[in-house]
Amino acid sequence: MKYEVELNVALKAAKEAREVILKYYHDGFNVEIKEDNSPVTEADKNADKIIRKVIHESFPTHEFLTEEAEDNKKRLSAEFVWIVDPVDGTKDFINKDDEFTTNIALCKDHEIVVGVVAIPARNIYYYAVKGEGAFKLDENGQVTKIHVNNKTSNLTCLRSVFHFNENEQKLIEKYSDKIKTVKKAGSSLKACLISEGKAEISYRISGGTKEWDTAAFQIIVEEAGGLVLKPNKERMLYNREDVYNREGYLIINNIENFLI
Repeated sequence: MKYEVELNVALKAAKEAREVILKYYHDGFNVEIKEDNSPVTEADKNADKIIRKVIHESFPTHEFLTEEAEDNKKRLSAEFVWIVDPVDGTKDFINKDDEFTTNIALCKDHEIVVGVVAIPARNIYYYAVKGEGAFKLDENGQVTKIHVNNKTSNLTCLRSVFHFNENEQKLIEKYSDKIKTVKKAGSSLKACLISEGKAEISYRISGGTKEWDTAAFQIIVEEAGGLVLKPNKERMLYNREDVYNREGYLIINNIENFLI
């Protein structure tokens, strides 16, 4: 399998980061507020260091774009860039709802080729390699190939726990003939649940997310047969100069559910 080594290193990094994240999760942590008014903890910072260390040892020429490290613009001319969010859903982490994730993606020439989304509190890993399908490694060590379902009616929409907004509420109401159930789910878990057929649609109609929030789960959704699209129906590409996902996006199981 192409990128098998890269995938295994990403999984190793996620597992080593999990140990540090859970130590803070259970033993306590301090919360700081960053310049963009988002929270950060020691877990974020130390997990970021571990992930970068593990990956750099195997791929010393690769560049990084991570939430907790200064953006090195050398990445813009690099063939391979690792895009990392060590604790996606820091508010979920702070509130101890078990729904925060660790996101690790490898970008080659603006396309994601490897993605890992770990759920540290549950010891579950979702992952994908371009062209190879999407998989779930559960807490018992069992690997299952996952796929979106084919529903186009009686849809379940997954909404953010902390970032749900009026635009998203209006869309859910607008398409209430198709969207019959709305559930809350944290961070990248929403995309993973859609990837394994447990829901069909999720909106993020705002400019608040960045590349490291979406890179890892996008390839998982796509390899599971779903779509991650901007409101103009374009796919997101990565390793951009502007790291914000300014238009927002939809995660859907089927193009028929592009409801906007």
